[in-house]
Amino acid sequence: MRQDLPKRSFDFAKRIVALCKHLEDSHGVSRTLADQLFRSGTSIGANIEEGQASQSEADFLSKYSIACKEARETHYWLRLLSETNLVSADRLTDMIQEADELIAILTSIVRKIRAKREGASANG
Repeated sequence: MRQDLPKRSFDFAKRIVALCKHLEDSHGVSRTLADQLFRSGTSIGANIEEGQASQSEADFLSKYSIACKEARETHYWLRLLSETNLVSADRLTDMIQEADELIAILTSIVRKIRAKREGASANG
């Protein structure tokens, strides 16, 4: 799963870029939301990639925690675009689902590492 996550987050970022390119043609609110979505949606994979090259478990945990936060923010912007009808809900359903899954995966990884670290410090 850990090897699949960098590719999966990269593919998700490509979809975010395509959506933001579509929104870029708009003015005002759509464009502002696109900027927010672009930053958070592409940051997920960037932090996962950095985590893959981490120098320590603490560094890995930090990068994956940030990726999880960015996935949550991305999920928020996608829902907002959908529920304000700036983008059709049909177009965003799969992306919202993928954001949900990335959040679940990242949350699970972060929790396991934290639990392992807490267990190690309790035994040490």
